[in-house]
Amino acid sequence: MTAKAMPRRRRSKDRLPGEHPALARRADMARTCALTRTEKPVEALVRFVVGPDGVLVPDVEARAEGRGVWITLSHEAVAEAVKKKAFARSLKAPVTVPADLADLTRLRLEQRLLSALGMARKAGQFVSGATRVRGAIESGTAIALVTATDAAPDGRNKMLGALRALNHARREAGSTGPDVPHFELLASAQMGLALGLENVIHAALTTGAAAQSAVEKAMRLARYNAQPMDEHTDRTTVQGVALPAEQDERR
Repeated sequence: MTAKAMPRRRRSKDRLPGEHPALARRADMARTCALTRTEKPVEALVRFVVGPDGVLVPDVEARAEGRGVWITLSHEAVAEAVKKKAFARSLKAPVTVPADLADLTRLRLEQRLLSALGMARKAGQFVSGATRVRGAIESGTAIALVTATDAAPDGRNKMLGALRALNHARREAGSTGPDVPHFELLASAQMGLALGLENVIHAALTTGAAAQSAVEKAMRLARYNAQPMDEHTDRTTVQGVALPAEQDERR
């Protein structure tokens, strides 16, 4: 009998920027994508369950009871799964699948991120405003830069310049960990309404467990949106965050 190779457990130094240890342990689990039939770590998938009314709903935290269907964490993959009826095939039973399931999943991921940003703010691990954000970057306390999707290009470029300088300094100092990421996922009005603030254009998450949780949720939403945009590496990026080479399926 041929022995099946076990997935390599990620070491602490392999974690994504700001990733909480509990979330890293969850990444050791693997499930099969119902669309592609390939096995992947759960951090690269999103789960769906059938609600009491027989309608399929996204279970983005993977905590709902009942049998779940896992799909690659991608808007494109979820839309394709709807088109190809992958959910009914996996469940082996009729199920009502909303035509806009891919957009609904994105909305749920956005809501979880906004909630996590609110928790980080309550914990004192979220700062906003150009001056305070630049201070967090320059002091090295920022673990992620968050920019509104409707930010002005000049302000955005200034913040990205400061972030690049920080990441360059970390590499020069011998850091081998991932760069501090940049996320551009939510509009100013979305963040302002959820956080009770006005004009949230530039923000930073700073060291702490609540901020780490927000970074993980931002990373999931960014992966779901999957927009290649990095000019300095041949790896796929999601809103500016370079995926580790072993997770980059576009290579």
